[in-house]
Amino acid sequence: MRRRFLVSLLCLVWLAALAAANAAAEEKRQDAILPTVFLRHDQSKTLAEINQHVEKTAFWKKFPPEGTEVVSWYVMTGIGQVVTLRVPPERLRAVNLAVEQNAWGTYRSEFYATYDFLPVWKAEYGPK
Repeated sequence: MRRRFLVSLLCLVWLAALAAANAAAEEKRQDAILPTVFLRHDQSKTLAEINQHVEKTAFWKKFPPEGTEVVSWYVMTGIGQVVTLRVPPERLRAVNLAVEQNAWGTYRSEFYATYDFLPVWKAEYGPK
């Protein structure tokens, strides 16, 4: 009987710790910003030249920088790559530097502030 009580107590403590960790992670995600980065291909270069440049600058190793999360990454035909990141505000400069130092010369970059509208749409306008 005492053993069951201890096991139950341990399980409750473990579940409480897990819930606290999830709440902290969600709070951290809410403090993040969502920049969308357009990496427009330099159409005066061939794909081989673009790949050579990004290899030379180690773009793929430096972007996205540490401490950021890729939310989505699409290739838009005729445009280039469109990347949305989840970034703590203090890491935005690192994202900007990663693009400036490693993508320029192959891509023309544009940054847009974005936010997740899907939960609002679902709550207000989505299927009921």
